[in-house]
Amino acid sequence: MSEWFGSRADSLPLGGLRVEIRPLMRNVYLWMFFGLLVTTVISLITVNTPAILELAFNRVIFFGAIIAEFALVIALGAALRRMSPGMAMAMFIGYAALNGFTLSLIFLVYDLGAISNAFLTTAFLFAAMSAIGYFTEIDLSRYSSYLIMGLIGLIIASVVNLFLRSSGFDFLISLFGVVLFTALTAYDTQKLKMLAADPTIGADGSIMLKLSIYGALTLYLDFINLFLFLLRLFGRRN
Repeated sequence: MSEWFGSRADSLPLGGLRVEIRPLMRNVYLWMFFGLLVTTVISLITVNTPAILELAFNRVIFFGAIIAEFALVIALGAALRRMSPGMAMAMFIGYAALNGFTLSLIFLVYDLGAISNAFLTTAFLFAAMSAIGYFTEIDLSRYSSYLIMGLIGLIIASVVNLFLRSSGFDFLISLFGVVLFTALTAYDTQKLKMLAADPTIGADGSIMLKLSIYGALTLYLDFINLFLFLLRLFGRRN
């Protein structure tokens, strides 16, 4: 995977990208929207089916699903070059479905209006930042180290607050999370656009499909995390 993201596409000037970026980017967004649709449908099915909802309340099953999600993300990133396109598709859909299962509990914590508002706000922010990442002439890769440090800091702060249970600290974490994933949306979009400029990718349908799925997963994670932090920040609890 690192070989693809470190390909010569990264060195191409942003203003001179080839037309070949369009098929890959179109596929990335289509797969991302499909993943969000799968997550939404599974969440609604779970929260409206008592037998499945009971499974979500089972700690072993719930945390097992979360561990399986992490495993799928790591496997997709580490073994994407070696796996078949069909396997990559199955893993992405499986991840989106598992995420829908675990996220179904937000319907019990927050009222529907708060969830809808957070989703619409996320969609607007995501679309705006993705457009900025796609069209800007500024090389956002220069900020990659800051974004990585911010992500690590966010994870550490979230773990610490599991023990502190500070509402004030939680507010700051949520605020920082919104800012971070807003920036990551633009950064990841530009990174995918640069990658899509490599003509060797468009020439191989298998590679294009697998990279479309991986790119969709990247933007899907940005969208979901942005949504969850916005919900924590402004959502009204039941």
